[in-house]
Amino acid sequence: MLTIERALVDKIVAHARADHPDEACGVVAGAAGSDRPARFVAMTNAERSPTFYRFDSMEQLKVWREMDDRDEEPVVIYHSHTATEAYPSRTDVSYASEPNAHYVLVSTRDADEVEFRSYRIVDGEVTEEEVAVVEGY
Repeated sequence: MLTIERALVDKIVAHARADHPDEACGVVAGAAGSDRPARFVAMTNAERSPTFYRFDSMEQLKVWREMDDRDEEPVVIYHSHTATEAYPSRTDVSYASEPNAHYVLVSTRDADEVEFRSYRIVDGEVTEEEVAVVEGY
């Protein structure tokens, strides 16, 4: 189960809506080993595409080094789908390389509805998990 503060959910959704019609992407870092998302990091979709995302490699290197320096890890890796449901595509699954991360997807296909879902993706296997949105930890 992913437990995440409402303020972080709001930031992820706002980033997804702001980048629409392109997919948005980023991470929420947390203390190593804690499984508690804390620090929101919006990233650039290097593809600038409505159907695909990819972290900019230089930006990703910088962000991952920063997490290492702060003794953090990517607790949440998120991106948006602009025209489909919030479910990992085959490409999303193939790029999932952080077995301890929660993979969050937000669908921006409906401007009036928020579809926010989380998955564990390990060795190509996708498992949806419950999301508990809390006011604070």
